[in-house]
Amino acid sequence: KSSVQTIGEEQIQNPYTELIVLKGHQDIVRFLVQIDDCRFASAGDDGIVFLWNAQTGEKLFELHGHTQKITAIAPFSSPDTSEEKKHLILTASADRTVIVWDCTSGRQVQKVSCFHSTVKCLTVLQRLDVWLSGGSDLCVWNRKLDLLCKTSHLSDAGISALIELPKNCVAAAVGKELIIFRLIASNYGSEGWNILEVKRLVDHQDNILSLVNVNDLTFATGSHVGELIVWDALDWTEQASECNFWDSSVNPDAQTEIKLSQSPNETSVQHLTSDEECVFAAVGKGIYVYNLQMKRVIACQRTAHDSSVLHIEKLPNRQLISCSEDGSVRIWELREKQQLPPEPVPTGFFNMWGFGRANKQANQAAKKMQENTPMYFLELVGDLIGHSSAVQMFLYFDELGLATCSADHLIILWKDGARESRLRSLTLFQKLSQNGDLQLRS
Repeated sequence: KSSVQTIGEEQIQNPYTELIVLKGHQDIVRFLVQIDDCRFASAGDDGIVFLWNAQTGEKLFELHGHTQKITAIAPFSSPDTSEEKKHLILTASADRTVIVWDCTSGRQVQKVSCFHSTVKCLTVLQRLDVWLSGGSDLCVWNRKLDLLCKTSHLSDAGISALIELPKNCVAAAVGKELIIFRLIASNYGSEGWNILEVKRLVDHQDNILSLVNVNDLTFATGSHVGELIVWDALDWTEQASECNFWDSSVNPDAQTEIKLSQSPNETSVQHLTSDEECVFAAVGKGIYVYNLQMKRVIACQRTAHDSSVLHIEKLPNRQLISCSEDGSVRIWELREKQQLPPEPVPTGFFNMWGFGRANKQANQAAKKMQENTPMYFLELVGDLIGHSSAVQMFLYFDELGLATCSADHLIILWKDGARESRLRSLTLFQKLSQNGDLQLRS
């Protein structure tokens, strides 16, 4: 029997009661990227890029240009200062090319085919108006797709993830190493750019799978064996680390589980996201909330899904969404545990926590400790069943709903049924009004 939590039939807090299925892809859909408030792009193993309307589910464009699966995608919009903001997207493929697409016309703007290996990640540095491609080396490009500079061959495995850091720096995950590079920008067009390796961080014991920016001063990394490290973004020193996500101490209600060895699938940090206070980690089948100030896990759901959690995002309203290899998408709410007043118990072990007939000073100390360390829990408030295979990732569109993509070749738009019903009624009312069908009959 599955140990995953189930949710009541009513699901009062689940906002997504209606779905639209988007078809077109012929293989696993791995990537979704937001273009603007109501458009997004999808891509995956069939090498095709689709552009969609998030409100209606309308297919806007079908972009053909790659001959193999797509390995990375990134939005690359023009600066807000331009008169008409131009929305572009970059796609990299196993065919060793990168293509720039115009989202308004659906046309291919330009194609780069000079790569020696597959590009695994793309990162746009808006402030410098350049973009980076990571593979067996790190390349810097401008908007016209001129190669500004590149590193020498880093490794056969290549760069698996990239994030921007302050002071024109970037962090690149190369196997179990984290390499910090600094960009030397030039004021003379495409001449004079350079990229310097400034530091190698070797604190991880296994391959780094996830990188996330927390704020201007902090970023975090997660590895295949369940290590989370929080870093200073300015001097790249380790601020905190966590490697025992499965330790039951964060959940005193749970029975202690003693495991002599952990399977990598149970401890692998597949994805990280964050807000100013916490880092949210998808670890094996579970999701964990790590508080940056307390430097500890404050809430967890060890079996959030039946299989590995592939993607996790924090919503503005203290909610989290997670999706899994088991085909499910779940909504969680972070809630504070109600501290129950202690009942008198015999003296002994519990005295150290301020229970029983302990002295007043010990009671006060324990009470203060409880007040200073609030415990939270993740409650399942939504369970979205629609996909028949692994859900790779999702995009949150606020009131427009949620878009999910899967190994079943489908994209699903999850909608608030009540809102959609109101919109349909309003549209019908407007049509009838225009046709004059609403005139009062005598």
